[in-house]
Amino acid sequence: CSSDLDTPLPNGIRLIVRTDTTSPTVTVVGQVKHNGDLQTPKDQEGVGNVLDGLYSYGTTNLDRIAFQKALDDIAANESAGFEFSLQVLKEYFSRGMQLLADNELHPALPEKAFMITRQQTAQFVAGNLQSPGYRTSRALDMALLPVGDPVLRETTPATVSKLTLEDVKQYHDTSLRPDLTTIVVIGDVTPEEAKAVVEKSFGDWKAAGPKPNTILPAVPGNKPSAANVADSEAVQDSVTLAEQIDVNRFDPDYYPLQLGDHVLGGGFYATRLYHDLRQVAGLVYGVDVSFDASKTRGSYSVDYGCDPPNVSKARALIVRDLNQMRTEDVSDAELRQAKALLLRQIPLSESSEEAVAGGLLGRAIVGLPLDEPIVAAKKYSALTAADVKAAFAKHIDPDRLVQIVRGPTPQ
Repeated sequence: CSSDLDTPLPNGIRLIVRTDTTSPTVTVVGQVKHNGDLQTPKDQEGVGNVLDGLYSYGTTNLDRIAFQKALDDIAANESAGFEFSLQVLKEYFSRGMQLLADNELHPALPEKAFMITRQQTAQFVAGNLQSPGYRTSRALDMALLPVGDPVLRETTPATVSKLTLEDVKQYHDTSLRPDLTTIVVIGDVTPEEAKAVVEKSFGDWKAAGPKPNTILPAVPGNKPSAANVADSEAVQDSVTLAEQIDVNRFDPDYYPLQLGDHVLGGGFYATRLYHDLRQVAGLVYGVDVSFDASKTRGSYSVDYGCDPPNVSKARALIVRDLNQMRTEDVSDAELRQAKALLLRQIPLSESSEEAVAGGLLGRAIVGLPLDEPIVAAKKYSALTAADVKAAFAKHIDPDRLVQIVRGPTPQ
């Protein structure tokens, strides 16, 4: 899970290389740290989406068709943007990186394509704003986050339609910076070769102006609330119970909460919520628990699907089970099983070149150690039932749950 090379380049790019000679190919994944909610200028919501739609129109050096032909000539797959990637045969690694850098740093952004992309984006946004899926996630954000939070900024057909090509170019030039970029190279290539090729392709890229902030501020806990989102297609209800919690990805309690999550859910019939809500009570079709944590924020949620008359009955059982996690030790058998579920996911997440590269990139961007899966395995193995109970007692408060129901009016 570690790398053979992890080094900053002179222009600020972080380069991570892992040699893997299983096949004569090289996989490259990269990411520019970016947060549209923080970086999009006022009244330009949607500018990032429009920019994203324009990378496929070639570069200032090669038009769309010539650029695609250049990729086809070396049988490479490439995509550019805030997240970018390249899959290429070892012998064409240098040419592939040259094309990737050209697309990333010098996209053509032609006027005609901009007009089309802007119109398509506005149409998509108009439809999306009406969709029950969007309205549900919006209702959840509004319930969990304080007024004025950057995440609550909304892209509308009006904000997209007002965008100019100059806005898009400006956004590209200010947001894409080498000092916010991480590149992971994995495959049949030595660290020295990879570094030389990346420096040749991306070395002239320079950052200009002050570095933008890409990290959301921490948020206070939410107050309890409930909202229903109508969905004329749905006969059953999809329910989310969620709360903002004071745990970020670097909090030591991240691990006992994840372990407790796998006691509650994550293992189908064998886990508590599935057993209590579906097997015993027959109230739900399915139930899922998730705990998400970023650098500065954490949220905890339980999702379930059921018939409208069962919404509050199922909720009562979930609250009971959450309270039990806070007040009673989980059994040895549950603890062992939850550890097994978590430890089994670790090697599975490293099963292909793309998965390994994606894992290294994800950890680098968040700021975790590159060997985090090994660190995590040791932490999970050492946790006790008391650790799990203490973490739940400290951070999970069933009285603060927000309830969002999509579908018929619940009972």
